Amino acid sequence: MSRVLIAGCGYVGTELGIRLEGAGHDVWGLRRDPGPLPPAIRPLAADLRAPLHDTALPRVDRVVYAVGASAPTAVSYRDAYVTGVRHLLAALGRQAGPPAHFFFLSSTAVYGDAEGSWVDERTEPAPENFRGATVLEGEALVRGADHPGTCVRLGGIYGPGRTRLIERARRGELRCPPGGPIWSNRIHRDDAVGVLGHLLFRAGPAPVYLAVDDEPAPLCEVYRYLAALTGGPKPAVGVSVRSTRTNKRCSNALLTASGYSFRYPTYREGYRALADAPC
Repeated sequence: MSRVLIAGCGYVGTELGIRLEGAGHDVWGLRRDPGPLPPAIRPLAADLRAPLHDTALPRVDRVVYAVGASAPTAVSYRDAYVTGVRHLLAALGRQAGPPAHFFFLSSTAVYGDAEGSWVDERTEPAPENFRGATVLEGEALVRGADHPGTCVRLGGIYGPGRTRLIERARRGELRCPPGGPIWSNRIHRDDAVGVLGHLLFRAGPAPVYLAVDDEPAPLCEVYRYLAALTGGPKPAVGVSVRSTRTNKRCSNALLTASGYSFRYPTYREGYRALADAPC
């Protein structure tokens, strides 16, 4: 069994830690306030915005960096995806035995807008804002480390506790973007966790994986499905409050070729499970 450090035990990292511990692995969860961590995860208090000179890290086989920005600001993104990565890699580098592999939770935002075209791991990233550019900078730190690393570029994560889109559909607040289709790419939280668990123990994982479900979907198609699912009114065409969406179709072919099978292969199965779940 393995010893795993999860830096940033939040929405994805905590669930991953619970599942790994249930499978017999030793799991540590690093976060500023480890108080909310479940008993399955060994708490480790540290603030990655500062060097970890006084933090004794456990000797681990694998590291999962799942830190997310605490606010949609350039400073918060840099703290999470650049400064934190640099400080953790430096602390791991001071250990006598570095981990066998470092997994970095990245984002499909690194691709920017592809005008509806397909992108995959071979597509050159072209971020259009500080979010994608900062995450890409974090990827470069992982690639330049002394031990092997893998960047997992996640699509939009939804799942238990994240039902805002369903509630907005029920209230008739969703708006279809005007013009041609705006493609969206998603992954259910349980599949994000499943992908990480699959890659953690795979021999020789690739440097980059796109972690999205099997079916990129036009936003309006998703909105209409959610309206029908919840009994809400059919979405009207209009400008959404969120106008920074990029338009691309992400391929998960490399991930599925590695042997991963999705529990929720499309948004339909995932949102239906959320809508059917007890409140």
